Amino acid sequence: MKTRNAVLLPGIALASVAVLAGCSGAAPEATASGGEESLNIGFFGFAAANSFAQGTWGGVEAAAEELGATAEFVDSNFDGQLQAQQITDAVTTGQYDVIIIQANDNLAVQQPLESAIAAGITVVVEFTAVGPDFEMVEPQIEGAISIVDPAVTNGEKLGEMGLLACEEAGSAPCKVAYMEGFRTLALDNARTQAVVDTLTEGGAEVVAKVEGGYTADAGQAAFQDIITANPDVDVVIGSSQAVGGAKLAAGADSDVLFVGNGSSRQAIEAVKNGDWFATYSLDNYTNGYTAAELGIGKHNGEEVEVAVNEADLAPGKGIGTAENLEGFESTYDD
Repeated sequence: MKTRNAVLLPGIALASVAVLAGCSGAAPEATASGGEESLNIGFFGFAAANSFAQGTWGGVEAAAEELGATAEFVDSNFDGQLQAQQITDAVTTGQYDVIIIQANDNLAVQQPLESAIAAGITVVVEFTAVGPDFEMVEPQIEGAISIVDPAVTNGEKLGEMGLLACEEAGSAPCKVAYMEGFRTLALDNARTQAVVDTLTEGGAEVVAKVEGGYTADAGQAAFQDIITANPDVDVVIGSSQAVGGAKLAAGADSDVLFVGNGSSRQAIEAVKNGDWFATYSLDNYTNGYTAAELGIGKHNGEEVEVAVNEADLAPGKGIGTAENLEGFESTYDD
């Protein structure tokens, strides 16, 4: 398996190293079953205009090129129903040997992907799990490959970073506020519960849960609510976009320690320059590369790992402190 930075390798679990190293020996020629035409990959990303998806797409493209396949970005522009129809169309036409999907709707695409597998198409579920369970790394569709970032694991890592920030703050008890994403989303609710449980079990006091969303403006407004009710708050956690707005609202002289959720270029730089304490970090490029590598390998008849937690492929296994992010470069912008 290729990675962009040697710094990633120490952070991979030993079991993952063994499995992935076994998949990355002499790469077989990536051709369709007939051996005469290039194997075709369809990357069903969140949206072509989304920089997060583009960061992953770069890894997919690189793996396809190195392994002799072709790849195409299939744009659904965040529309779950459209994405489901695009998969159905791809099954009908048979234009892709491998489908890599970032699901816009974790349930809407389930049946079309099952149909794809039944038709002999290799399916790789990337980043967002397809199915109802927000904790599972294992595939929830029989026959698929799952290389995902479970919401519950994400929440636990955010809580762990919050506790590390509490150690830095030195307060007892440490007061933490969490800026949730959207309370209408089941995925966000699962993540929130994991954050709160981890903080509470670690001895921190969760003094506020407010909806912070995924924009700087929403984060700024949420922080104003937090600091008004809790002027002695020690740590604030939220999406990288919301934390960016919250930090602006706090001002340069604030003693509040911020923990973001996302590894955009802006978030990584904020941690490295000391504006934020930490941020949850994933390596989109490596995730995309690995998804394509595993998909090609399975389609060519290899035995490959079918359940990969993306945090295991990231610096510090997702714990993005300044020390763990040294040498790491993001591939997308907020």
